[in-house]
Amino acid sequence: MNGNGWAVEIVDLVKTFGAFVAVDHVSLQVRKGEIFGFLGPNGAGKSTTIRVLCGLLTPTSGHASVNGLDVATEPEAIRKSIGYMSQKFSLYDDLTVEENIDFFTGMYGVPREVRAQRKQYVLEMANLTDRRNAMTRTLSGGWKQRLALGCAILHDPPILFLDEPTSGVDPIARGAFWGLIHDLSETGHTIFVSTHYMDEAEFCHRVALMYRGKVIALGTPAELKHGLDSHNLLNLESSEPLETMRVLENLEGVLDVAIFGRGLHVMVDDVDTTGARMRQALAAKGIAVQGLERIMPSMEDVFVALIEAEEKKVA
Repeated sequence: MNGNGWAVEIVDLVKTFGAFVAVDHVSLQVRKGEIFGFLGPNGAGKSTTIRVLCGLLTPTSGHASVNGLDVATEPEAIRKSIGYMSQKFSLYDDLTVEENIDFFTGMYGVPREVRAQRKQYVLEMANLTDRRNAMTRTLSGGWKQRLALGCAILHDPPILFLDEPTSGVDPIARGAFWGLIHDLSETGHTIFVSTHYMDEAEFCHRVALMYRGKVIALGTPAELKHGLDSHNLLNLESSEPLETMRVLENLEGVLDVAIFGRGLHVMVDDVDTTGARMRQALAAKGIAVQGLERIMPSMEDVFVALIEAEEKKVA
């Protein structure tokens, strides 16, 4: 491990493909045993960054180390010391659960004397013991996901890179999967996980928000939400949400309006004054206000606000 105790350290990392800048001067550190969330929309540069950290791509410039190993000069050593789970299911559908585990045990070079022990650990961790003889192709997305995670940790790597592991999986299976991630973290594993589901940020110790190749925010979920003035965020429910949005977008005191579920999240400069102004403007248009209350921001609110701030910089 590197002397400063970081599991992952990135300094001014750049990765380009021709004229396209996929990763744009990214710097961050991940602590040992931390669940670190890498959030952002598809195409933000998350997967490219992870592939560099896993020794699968060479950085264009800058520096990155994983487990104290340099990604540019020691990629093979890095690949042996990590677990990696890509968003594309990479196991073999024509093998059983147990046969997949046996195959990857050999691939990862798990010593023969501990293979049976590691297999049993993975089956129990992923709750797959009763499905050990099932053909992998018959498993649901959530169970395949558990198997892929199990195979990624067969060699007991100190750090796991999970690239969009819950993409396309139902919410219940996503929740169960995050339970497994927390269990691994509690046993000392470092988890570096990317996702475009903003609600999953709540399960992470710290998160980086990635947009257009840049890290636009970094901190705990609580810190990032505190960055938005929680006293000035309102949840509005009305009889006509889309028309309400049009009315409010140009209203004095309204800083931002976004659709959220069945209602709208409205950022205002002053709750009382602008709240009253909103009610008057909507009443003048014949729109009934069914609910208006101050709320705490979600990570989705944070991300929308940060992206809009970035867009204004470009404009």
